[in-house]
Amino acid sequence: MTTHDSARLLPDSWRRALQPVLERPETQALLALLDAEEAAGKRIYPPRESRLRAFTLTPLDAVKVVILGQDPYHGAGQAHGLAFSVPDGVKVPPSLRNIRKEIAADLGLAVPAGGNLEHWAEQGVLLLNTSLSVEEGKAGSHAKRGWEAVTDAAVAAVAAQAQPCVFMLWGAHAQKKAEQVDGRAQGPHLVLTAPHPSPLSAWTGFFGSRHFSRANTFLQANGRGAIDWS
Repeated sequence: MTTHDSARLLPDSWRRALQPVLERPETQALLALLDAEEAAGKRIYPPRESRLRAFTLTPLDAVKVVILGQDPYHGAGQAHGLAFSVPDGVKVPPSLRNIRKEIAADLGLAVPAGGNLEHWAEQGVLLLNTSLSVEEGKAGSHAKRGWEAVTDAAVAAVAAQAQPCVFMLWGAHAQKKAEQVDGRAQGPHLVLTAPHPSPLSAWTGFFGSRHFSRANTFLQANGRGAIDWS
């Protein structure tokens, strides 16, 4: 995926914000590395055409909520470019099951059967992982390879928007991105933090955080319209 290919996949609003970082030598080196690893037979997820999908489904000027994950799912058929989401027909992973449980408790909604969150993205929920690729079976394998500069720029671009947005930062890894929000989010935005929804930490404060109702209350109060979290 060359710089040209990457930028071409982006909506205009994201292209203006991200093209400078996509053109950096470090980012180009990362993309070349991924091409080389795939040529050598390694399986990289999600497929290259889906790595920027969070941006293509949720243009910058449409973002209402940012939910940050760590890196894509590293099992076959799971990752499709949206943090925490899986395609239709794929078993719902544990962290997403816990997100669904919290939504049910918070909003009184039935727990959905599937785990495809595209309908959130299409409403303005940016489902962004810190790293946008991973090697099969190796969680965190592409951390600190260069994606962080791209996703830092994305978070900063949302934080710089005048329209009020909600940032949901779950777990220490996501909360490090608060550095991109601090100083910009003192005005219109709402920053919500909680432990990660994984089975290891959900019971330490993710359950009961009520981020989904709090986000909708904030969005409605600011004239942006609630998210349908069902």
